[in-house]
Amino acid sequence: MGATTAQRVAEKELAQQVILIDILEGIPMGKALDQWQSAPVEGFDSRVIGANDYKQAAGAEMFIVTAGVARKPGMSRDDLVNTNVDIVKSVSQEIKKCSPNAMIIVVSNPLDVMCYVAKEVTGFPRERVVGMAGILDTARFRAFLADEIDGSVEDIQAMVLGGHGDSMVPLVSYTTVSGIPITHFVKGDRLDAIVDRTRGGGGEIVKYLKTGSAYYAPSAGAVQMAEAIVKNKKRILPCSAFLEGEYGMKGIYLGVPCKLGENGMEGIIELELSADEAAALKKSGDAVRSTQDIVKL
Repeated sequence: MGATTAQRVAEKELAQQVILIDILEGIPMGKALDQWQSAPVEGFDSRVIGANDYKQAAGAEMFIVTAGVARKPGMSRDDLVNTNVDIVKSVSQEIKKCSPNAMIIVVSNPLDVMCYVAKEVTGFPRERVVGMAGILDTARFRAFLADEIDGSVEDIQAMVLGGHGDSMVPLVSYTTVSGIPITHFVKGDRLDAIVDRTRGGGGEIVKYLKTGSAYYAPSAGAVQMAEAIVKNKKRILPCSAFLEGEYGMKGIYLGVPCKLGENGMEGIIELELSADEAAALKKSGDAVRSTQDIVKL
């Protein structure tokens, strides 16, 4: 996941220097050298470097945190919480020391709780700690819908909110194909089945891989967020953000529509939801909070 993300960042030339950090001796150096040697072919000048500590990253403006144990078949994202809390806590402490003004995009699972860990440990404001989940969940939803209607993913507009897990909330009422409501193309049980498949999208991949989890689509989502911030694009994207009363919830990270620009998470857009959608989002928030409550920092 981290290596794939670094390659995408370098190919888009979002930074002059891209640093891969891993505790495994030699691994980040070898991967970084391999990626840098692809630069003459792919045509990018972002220098990719590997390191086993954070000294090389002192003063970095952005960190994309992918550290943690990957899921195995039968595991939920929440099963990872105890192990990955310690890992993300350690990473966050290092980031705070070497780059106190950095922005953080969290990808580690369970995503929403790991965002909370990063924010609490660094003490950074919510604008500078956001999580990548909604973009991935929305991408899966759009991909499945494109298959169903035999159409282009580019024409499908959608938004998936809520926690990054089985309680996520695909907003059918805001899903369109070139502005045409999705219910014109897909109805009833078929649409419900696609919503369910979206919720289990990560687990479906884990079941196939057996020894790992998704990384191509998640890395694409993380880099889309990074690009929106680096280029000050002011994009409206579904991200995990710390709620301070939005959608009637506070004190948790949850997937909501966010504006991303040079200042990080520059605003949360509160959508008008149907009664069912609002109830589902509240239920998703409760699920995130129940996992968060077992975290000890």
